[in-house]
Amino acid sequence: MKKIATGNKAIAEAVKQALPGVVAAYPITPQTEIVETIADFVTSGQMKSRYIPVESEHSAMAACIGASITGTRTFTATSAHGLLYMHEMTNWAAGARLPIVMANVNRSLGPGWNIWAEHTDAMQERDTGWLQVYVSTVQEAYDTTLMAFRIAEHNDVLLPVMVNLDGFSLSHIMQPLDTVEPGDFIPPLHLPHAIDTKNPTGYGGLTGPDQHFRFRWDIERSIRDSVNVIEETELDFAARFGRRYGPVEEYRCEDADVVLLAMGTLGKEAEVAIDILRKEGIKAGSLRLRWFRPFPKLDLAGKEVVVIDRDYSFGYGGIVANEILAKNKCDVYNVIAGLGGQEVTYDDMAGFVRERRIGEESWFGVNSHV
Repeated sequence: MKKIATGNKAIAEAVKQALPGVVAAYPITPQTEIVETIADFVTSGQMKSRYIPVESEHSAMAACIGASITGTRTFTATSAHGLLYMHEMTNWAAGARLPIVMANVNRSLGPGWNIWAEHTDAMQERDTGWLQVYVSTVQEAYDTTLMAFRIAEHNDVLLPVMVNLDGFSLSHIMQPLDTVEPGDFIPPLHLPHAIDTKNPTGYGGLTGPDQHFRFRWDIERSIRDSVNVIEETELDFAARFGRRYGPVEEYRCEDADVVLLAMGTLGKEAEVAIDILRKEGIKAGSLRLRWFRPFPKLDLAGKEVVVIDRDYSFGYGGIVANEILAKNKCDVYNVIAGLGGQEVTYDDMAGFVRERRIGEESWFGVNSHV
């Protein structure tokens, strides 16, 4: 069905189609519209889900954990400080191997208080064991949320998945949306370690030094296995519904000497910058990073790469740029831009490429060369 929707409404539509047994909800700007829309679906009878309004984001994730561990499909949504408040429980969800799906509407952290887009909130969760994907359009938000349930619940994965979308610049933007009837695309959830009252089992018991590392390794093994599950899921989605995705989205990279790399809405808008640069005779291409965990293998050898980081690790640098440097033999120019919703236009991005100084980091609006 074709309609016009915001990114938040698209997430809610996908959750309705996935039919979770439990949705735990606590409002926080700019995510609130997701759980409000789901509440309307439940109240009107369009969703046969247990909707649990809780007293905090920490409780929202705890409620999802309690439901998921019984073998129930679960969903929640949050943003910024709400995600940070969940941090103890996000570690628990991954460690307990629970396939919870959560939408995170990326927002800056305070103080000073700021409700606009930035990726630092999700980046602070990057080492918890959650899979992370960043979307750039309303349609992609919907499609990726549907796929997230199937990926998380696959027996080779059984890890939570975080679907990230930029606050306001995607969460509240109206774009065309084509919804689908998923049919058997998302199979029933069969959690092999679900609580069984007829066979009582302890959870979260103390593990000693001779065993604990094995649990950590098992998470890593499953994240590695998720690469194939993600690819299989995205290929099946393309075959059924005609929209194709991958770990990255490339634009005019085939013969590019310089690649502009970004995530989320900036990664999509970079395509316009590339068209401008091509008209100037600069052989540039753009690469939008979709999956951040697992981090994809990229073929950037011998290229100059301009990385836009909508995040920062103080005392270390742009997080995405340093991930690229750690895993690729390429020359990188890192631009810190878009923090707290700072406006970054495609003309600005074209300027980042024109004035690049390989091996350097600059902050747009502070000490950038453009």
